[in-house]
Amino acid sequence: MSAPKLNIDRSALEQLLLSRFFFAPSFGIYDGVKGLYDYGPTGTALQQNIINLWRQHFVIEEDMLEVDCSIITPSKVLETSGHVAKFADWMCRDTGNNEVRRADHLVEEVLAARLVSDELARKLAATSIDGQAPAKAAGKKSKKAPAPTKLDDAVANEYRGILAKIDNYDGDGLGELIVKHDIRNPETGNSVSPPVAFNLMFQTSIGPAGTSKGFLRPETAQGQFMNFARLLEFNNQKMPFASAMVGRSFRNEISPRSGLLRVREFTMAEIEHYVDPTNKDHSRFDEVAHIKLPLLTGPMQLAEKTEPAVMTIGDAVSQGVIDNKTLGYFMGRIYLFLTAIGIKTDLLRFRQHMSNEMAHYACDCWDAEIYTSYGWIECVGCADRSAYDLRVHSASTKKKLCVREHLAEPLVYEKLVCEPNNKLFGPKLKRAAKPVQEHLESLSAEELTEVKAALTKDGKTTVTLAGTAVDGEYEITSDMLTIENQTKVENTREYTPNVIEPSFGIGRILYALIEHSYSVRAEDEQRGVLSFNAPMAPFKCLILPLSGHASFKTFLQDSARSLRKVGVPARIDDAASVSIGRRYARNDELGTPFAITVDFTTVQDNTVTLRERDSTKQVRGPLDDIVELVKNLVSGSATWDDALAKFELVETTGETDA
Repeated sequence: MSAPKLNIDRSALEQLLLSRFFFAPSFGIYDGVKGLYDYGPTGTALQQNIINLWRQHFVIEEDMLEVDCSIITPSKVLETSGHVAKFADWMCRDTGNNEVRRADHLVEEVLAARLVSDELARKLAATSIDGQAPAKAAGKKSKKAPAPTKLDDAVANEYRGILAKIDNYDGDGLGELIVKHDIRNPETGNSVSPPVAFNLMFQTSIGPAGTSKGFLRPETAQGQFMNFARLLEFNNQKMPFASAMVGRSFRNEISPRSGLLRVREFTMAEIEHYVDPTNKDHSRFDEVAHIKLPLLTGPMQLAEKTEPAVMTIGDAVSQGVIDNKTLGYFMGRIYLFLTAIGIKTDLLRFRQHMSNEMAHYACDCWDAEIYTSYGWIECVGCADRSAYDLRVHSASTKKKLCVREHLAEPLVYEKLVCEPNNKLFGPKLKRAAKPVQEHLESLSAEELTEVKAALTKDGKTTVTLAGTAVDGEYEITSDMLTIENQTKVENTREYTPNVIEPSFGIGRILYALIEHSYSVRAEDEQRGVLSFNAPMAPFKCLILPLSGHASFKTFLQDSARSLRKVGVPARIDDAASVSIGRRYARNDELGTPFAITVDFTTVQDNTVTLRERDSTKQVRGPLDDIVELVKNLVSGSATWDDALAKFELVETTGETDA
């Protein structure tokens, strides 16, 4: 896989997106708030098209159970899940102006800029005459554009190694990098403070008294876990199965930048696939086993490698690169979804999380990263969350979140069992009796063996309770209980499912798709084009008159009505004061793939022309036939080549009159 290439003018693209109101900063007339964006009609339609395909690709085709859960989440839920303690990023402050920066992004930005400067300096040195640097331009040197600086080879290689594994540094590691490499705020030149952890959740209170603390959810997953037992019952106790949800999530980003790529409120689409921990095979794995994925593994990153290895999903699972078939299956489905919406395959890779960046709940995780003008951006996470969430919530609530499976043959086994002597156990421990018994019953076989050994040797042991109403240390004597092996016969097996979770950042995917779809006309670099495929295009067909002649009005309305009746979103652009070339151009910027033009020939014989965005070629045919053609083009049952073969090609003028 060669180095990614994406040659776009980001400033021109951003101007296009703003002028065509794909999205814009929220509360703009009040100067806006960083990390908050509003979607306009075009962006909203594009986002909805992505979500619609996501539902078709995953929820419908995989027969998932879709839910819609509460945004406001009680603190206890997120304390139990670990988010209150661990859902944090590392931040540092500019020692001069107190500006807050995310530490890993700051290190990455500064070192990457130094490497770019080094590369430029080497190019200038290579093109200089007799080894002399080219003459400097006259005038005062810009403070924001210092002369390129060449690095020692060893330093440049060290920087590349750091960037290859930047996600694996913790707070101490980032602090050491900041000191060692003199990392400063590039906007001020000031030094920065040592990194400290910052929890990313938005806190709120529930109810008027303010005594019930809550948070805006940082993910949709917890709501799905809360309803696991109901979902299992709805699914007639059958395993495996999956729940799914699309909804808003909130993260109080330290320094939101890069437009939609790092925001504080965003749309997520998450799947929780519940699977037997002893059997993580997938019935449809063979459908994706042949797909080749570019995989950047954890060991490769620790070895400071940045070039992914391309291998089939089948080989990756069999060689242990991907942990199990269900995880591999969903990685394949993610790849098919992203490429179906229009993400370029050469700008897509899967990167495995390293140990320090692994979420507290995950035992293996891969990110689908998409290359943009900002670099590689995580857009989809695919994690094996093991049984973490269901177990901790079950322990906290004392509610069973497990599966009971009927066994074809009874399971006979020996188990170490703790049985209290009720005449002594309760009277001695009083209110602590039940919590102590529950604590002993929750111990593993190894831990219970240690308790038994202590009772046998010393005649007593101590049990420590935490997180109960009667926390403290309690002495247990050998006459208060017995711990012995017993033969157990079970006709049902009870287990807590593991969870495979694909998690999609819809806003990031949307922005990456825009960049991958953007180009300019070869004959006019001022004319931008968004070449969305038809299912993704916010508007499928433009309808416009050749001029403002009154006779065209009925045909415009009939065309729009006919298209909308067959489910094709269409817009009329009848701004006759603007040239037809300019109207084509501004709808190319919206990504509209087809355009029907009503002209004087239409009035005579009810035929119209149909223009295809990318080639700008046009064909003519009866209005009803063209409407049917557009419907088939949008659904994918016909191609533009089919249209060229069936309909009359029209010679056109005015395309450059924009």
